[in-house]
Amino acid sequence: MGSLYYSESRMVRKDEVSCKLVMGDDKKTVYAVRIGDGPIMQKVYEEYEKFFLTDVKDMVPEKFTIFPKKKLLQSKKTFFEKRRLWIQDVCQHLVDNQTKSEDVRRFFHIEAPDDDDNTVDLGPSERKTATANDFDFLTTIGKGSFGRVYQVRHKETKKIYAMKVLSKEHIRKKNEVKHVMAERNVLINNFKHPFLVSLHFSFQNKEKLYFVLDHLNGGELFSHLQREKHFTESRSRFYAAEIACALGYLHEKNIIYRDLKPENLLLDDKGYLVLTDFGLCKEDMQGSKTTSTFCGTPEYLAPEIILKKPYDKTVDWWCLGSVLYEMIFGLPPFYSKDHNEMYDKIINQPLRLKHTISVPCTELITGLLQKDRSKRLGHKNDFRDIQDHPFFLPVDWDKLLNRELKAPFIPKVKNAMDISNISKEFVEIQIDPASLAPQQLAVTHRDHDFENFTFVDTNRVISSSPSPSASEAPYFFNATGSSDNEIDVPLDEIWPYTVQSTILVFLFVVWMIIGVFVAREVMLVILDHRKIRRKPLSRKRYNGAYSVKKKRYVNDKNYEAVANGGNEIV
Repeated sequence: MGSLYYSESRMVRKDEVSCKLVMGDDKKTVYAVRIGDGPIMQKVYEEYEKFFLTDVKDMVPEKFTIFPKKKLLQSKKTFFEKRRLWIQDVCQHLVDNQTKSEDVRRFFHIEAPDDDDNTVDLGPSERKTATANDFDFLTTIGKGSFGRVYQVRHKETKKIYAMKVLSKEHIRKKNEVKHVMAERNVLINNFKHPFLVSLHFSFQNKEKLYFVLDHLNGGELFSHLQREKHFTESRSRFYAAEIACALGYLHEKNIIYRDLKPENLLLDDKGYLVLTDFGLCKEDMQGSKTTSTFCGTPEYLAPEIILKKPYDKTVDWWCLGSVLYEMIFGLPPFYSKDHNEMYDKIINQPLRLKHTISVPCTELITGLLQKDRSKRLGHKNDFRDIQDHPFFLPVDWDKLLNRELKAPFIPKVKNAMDISNISKEFVEIQIDPASLAPQQLAVTHRDHDFENFTFVDTNRVISSSPSPSASEAPYFFNATGSSDNEIDVPLDEIWPYTVQSTILVFLFVVWMIIGVFVAREVMLVILDHRKIRRKPLSRKRYNGAYSVKKKRYVNDKNYEAVANGGNEIV
């Protein structure tokens, strides 16, 4: 089979397939495939072979159906090169002729139109990415149902981030794959908004998913509220305005947030609120479109969700009313330790407000906590209704969005690594770096559940390692003969395969010879101990040394005791 891979200087076709050896040993051979200048896909050889046998065998010419096999005395380098050429040519044929096949598109991550309402459109993924090994794990700063959040430092730039690490196994068991992928999609669109946490990287390995996010160490709004019991009306107004801006932006993108609560609101070092955790977001909610999934946090659920009725974006304004109420009075409006009792209050009990707050504040909370969503503030014009309410008259919205207003409270933060505002409950959790960032050469694991999860914000790209100069770059052994060292292996990491095989054969022969002599002597001892030495013992020495009969002194009881070894049988 021919290959164009050896050409030294030429234009790369958009759909041209290239294949390179990434790692080769007896147990695992990894090849990287790239279509044109697209993202690199790394898989072990067995995955390519399995894909061929189970999905596309009938789509390729007969000449491709013969797998490369290792011949006697053939070097590993030659064998791996044959495999590489086979993978490259088969993949090229499929890309050229079979891209209409769903199996081919899925294997090569080729996007195709999808009309299924149950799927999540992830949009474009970037080519560059990071890995867990690019970061130092410093402290645990959060914990959730599917994983934990860590304060991490990028090894090259020294920048501090928050890294959310989720278990794929737990996500699958809870049937939350769709929500996690939707969270990734929402995060990608957030980086331009000042009150939504930004995603810098997302990547994965066989067991885990990783989100690398803005690090916000001013503490949760929940923690500050617990410590201070309640906030002033002016401080609550500042926070409520930020939350309303964030929700309005999501609604403009046809997204319902559905999980607004003080635990999901973090303060930065300037005292501004930032909305986090988009795991319960619902996308594609255009206009007055409704959904009916029962989800959220009990204290902040809107009546229509509890009643399992269709609901729309106005559930977020109910949540804003609940959080504003809690900031001013210290507890959610219908709070009870018993969830059933609390649900009954949310549905049936009239809202009760103390007279210690202003009339505009009373009117805003009353409007947001209307049990009938058609009468709720925000039902007609969404964010515009909230923005125009008299309670927010003192707010300069433009300056707020530009972060030009002085926050009513600025948390004490010494530096980016300060964790004094993080709950000790999280900080005391020990970190196991080995499980978070495996040290062995990683193979890209893209299973179908989390396809296209990987992302990097190109506006803030950081390389995973410094690029050496030409004089500093190590010489690379290239299994393909190409001068491109993008995914090749350093020469000093690979033994010359022929020499290695020769040494192993020689050692095997030596040990076989030694084994034969040892076995011979052992057999002589077993058959007749008198023949241990080549020269027979004299009759005199034989009679004098070995003719005494040994007396058997172990009676039956003693023998039974010894045989049992004194061990108690349980």
